Amino acid sequence: MANPPASVMVMGPPPVPDPSLAVKPQEPWRENLSMHLICKDCKEDPPNLVEDFSAGDTVCGSCGLVLGDRIVDTRSEWRTFTNDDQNNDDPSRVGDGANPLLNGAQLQTTIAFSGGGSAKARDLSRAQNRATHDKAAKTLLAAYKEIQAWCDGMRIPKNGSDTAKHLFKITQDEGAFRGKSQETVIAGCIFIACRQCKVPRTFREVFSITKVSKPEIGRIFKQLEKFFGDRNEKLKASIIESGGVPVENGTGFANVESTTPKDLCNRFCNQLHLSQKCTVMSQDIASKTETTGVLAGRSPISTAAACIFMASYLAGEGRTAKDISQVAGVSDGTIRNAYKIMYQRKQELVKPEWIADGRADFKKLPSL
Repeated sequence: MANPPASVMVMGPPPVPDPSLAVKPQEPWRENLSMHLICKDCKEDPPNLVEDFSAGDTVCGSCGLVLGDRIVDTRSEWRTFTNDDQNNDDPSRVGDGANPLLNGAQLQTTIAFSGGGSAKARDLSRAQNRATHDKAAKTLLAAYKEIQAWCDGMRIPKNGSDTAKHLFKITQDEGAFRGKSQETVIAGCIFIACRQCKVPRTFREVFSITKVSKPEIGRIFKQLEKFFGDRNEKLKASIIESGGVPVENGTGFANVESTTPKDLCNRFCNQLHLSQKCTVMSQDIASKTETTGVLAGRSPISTAAACIFMASYLAGEGRTAKDISQVAGVSDGTIRNAYKIMYQRKQELVKPEWIADGRADFKKLPSL
């Protein structure tokens, strides 16, 4: 009887694994923005969904089917305490925003006390005031109030008043000018802020509001300019030393040139109710007086007033020297004397194209 054949083993390549069965790394969850919720009954697209935050439901506005519940109200949280707000209906619960012009966290709590309150409420209010009393913040607030009042008196825009407050805060934090009166330092800060914000004011205008003498304003201006300049250099040096790159005007102060007659023409013309054509003409004449040196040695106010006087007559909108003197704050005689010098060299100051196209006429100029 024959023996059974021995089993034969055939060697071959291993089976290829199925890619679909491979274990994929788990990806972090992220919202699928290609999907949106629609009503399964109405199937309207775009859906007409209403979020009822009072009930916490998402409802179809067409058929009323509830599509979701327990939704979270992501809107701002407002509550009104009518009795506390004296019927002003102020819904704010978070208080005022932090003031960058004050130091500290500014998160203190105030215990109010009215005249009809109890003795215990009065004692609590007094104790809380003593505990949270900050003399430095109180001084800054009083100075800011004074700066704002003076800036409003000179019609300085908000960016100018905020810059003046910021400059004053720097002087207080550094402990500079302790021997100077607060009014003098404030006047100097306002003068510098006006130049930085391109709303220049003269020493005379600052003096008329602050009652700080013009020589004193000039002295404190020079001292403040040197103080801020030295502080800028120290900050830039420290930034470079630490490996950083200093940003231009990143310290809140930039050296600016002195006020020019051209800078004053726009404001004076606006107060005199002159047209834009006359304003542009006066500014161009003011620039020519600087380049040619026609009125060299005269103050910017006198030069600007004389330029406006000439431009107003060239444009046919003549204003008298007395009217301009009331706005500029210089005597009418000073304006006439400066105009006489300009009249002799009017060909250099007035553009020929103005005469050619009829925008200006030399015959309208008065010969004083």
